[in-house]
Amino acid sequence: MASQRITSALAEIEASSNPQNKLPQYNNLLSEIVSTSSEHELGQDLIYYIDSVLSEEISIVAARPLLDSFIGVLQKLSPETQIKVGQHAVTLLQSRSSSVEEQDSQIREILADAYESEEDYTAAARALQGIHIDSSQRLVSDAAKVRLWIRIVRLYLEEDDTTSAEAFLNRIKNLPSKIEDQELKLHFKLSQARILDARRRFLDASQEYFNVSLAAGVDESDRLQALAAAIRCAVLAPAGPQRSRILATLYKDDRATSVDEFGILEKMFLDRLLNPAEIAAFSERLAPHQLAQTADGTTVLDKAVVEHNLVAASKLYENITTDALGAILGLTESGDLTAGEKAEAYAARMVEQGRLNGSIDQIAGVIYFDSSVVGSATAPGRHIRQWDAGVQGLAEDVERVAASITDAFPVRALLSCRWDWANFLL
Repeated sequence: MASQRITSALAEIEASSNPQNKLPQYNNLLSEIVSTSSEHELGQDLIYYIDSVLSEEISIVAARPLLDSFIGVLQKLSPETQIKVGQHAVTLLQSRSSSVEEQDSQIREILADAYESEEDYTAAARALQGIHIDSSQRLVSDAAKVRLWIRIVRLYLEEDDTTSAEAFLNRIKNLPSKIEDQELKLHFKLSQARILDARRRFLDASQEYFNVSLAAGVDESDRLQALAAAIRCAVLAPAGPQRSRILATLYKDDRATSVDEFGILEKMFLDRLLNPAEIAAFSERLAPHQLAQTADGTTVLDKAVVEHNLVAASKLYENITTDALGAILGLTESGDLTAGEKAEAYAARMVEQGRLNGSIDQIAGVIYFDSSVVGSATAPGRHIRQWDAGVQGLAEDVERVAASITDAFPVRALLSCRWDWANFLL
């Protein structure tokens, strides 16, 4: 409830018959409210004040300078009071916003700042969404539009609302003009990477994070954070040639040794088996959405690790039984499926998708690996044949060396030299 003093003063101003005197009277009253109202009464007094200013008795031309003074006061209030008064003001302006769009946008920005300070990011984004940017009343540049949309995207991402964030990111993509501001470009790339990450498109997200880590004008600590995010997404991506390429790019980056994720990056790049302790330590650095369970009850990390270890096993074994492979992958029996059957299902899916080269003998329960030709089904023994070919090549080289020595030093000459030396000793 507003103080009796303020309600009486507003009634006197509204009852004044001279419209020209109302403007200074409203300004004087606004200053009096700010200087004399208690913290408890301030919000309600300002609400009564703005109700009077935006009444039908005040023309829109006269209301604009009064709104400008009101906005100057609103900027200096506490976030709690800004939310209380600002929300009431934008509600009143909805019916007249086409005539006071500039003032409406300023109040909404103040309101968004207040919501953001209170960590109510969705409310802040919705306040900014109400700003009119396609209007004949005021000209808004493409750069200003991008800046507004980028802020809305970042606010929605704070609440993990990727659907709403992506909708505004697509608006930026559809702009006819390109983004020239380097800071806005950076925010756009980072927002795009976060959306791709949240949607579990980890390969694309890893590439975007890596691009951010290379961008100019970024602090070194932020670069390393982006690089670490790129590594985490690459680890979570499905095993296959595409992930191998991004892992190679990240591993060869000189900065990679500076981040905690380098250990698991090195093992994955070198196709080494991951143990449970390393996986547990890595999982502590993942975001909640990266640890969410999939439809089959496993997490994205679980699936990524199983597929990686399967590829690593294909580098160690020419062939292996499905039961032994299931034990290596750390799979357990669940439902109607044994560990071996799970391993066979993983391998079959990866072979079918072209991410693993080999063939499966379901009757014998044996998986044959081959990494020579993508998609080829070859018989076992390839590495043994390569070893035999190497031994044969070495024997042929030794034989050629012996033949060369024989040609240069015939046997008869060697025997003659040996006889002459024996006579000399005698």
